[in-house]
Amino acid sequence: MRDMYELMDRWGAWAASDNSGVDWQPIAAGFKGLIPHGKKSRLQCDDDKGIMIDGCVARLRKYKPEEYELVIAHFVLGISLRMIAKKRKCSDGTIRKEL
Repeated sequence: MRDMYELMDRWGAWAASDNSGVDWQPIAAGFKGLIPHGKKSRLQCDDDKGIMIDGCVARLRKYKPEEYELVIAHFVLGISLRMIAKKRKCSDGTIRKEL
């Protein structure tokens, strides 16, 4: 079985480099002013996998917008789960469960 977290992280790098068809905002709602902790050179997935995951994330945006924002904030923008939890005023364990 593939490591889904690693696959999503690579998709996030792919999407952040302007390959994504998902219309995500450069600043996710509620996270304005937070600086992402992401690496400067992140490994990216190939275009085929990126397009496939883009379709799934686009459906997530339509049906579950809160989960969509979490995925974009963490994987594309590189905001840590701890910073997301602090912003939402909950534990980072709660954010990990949601993710």
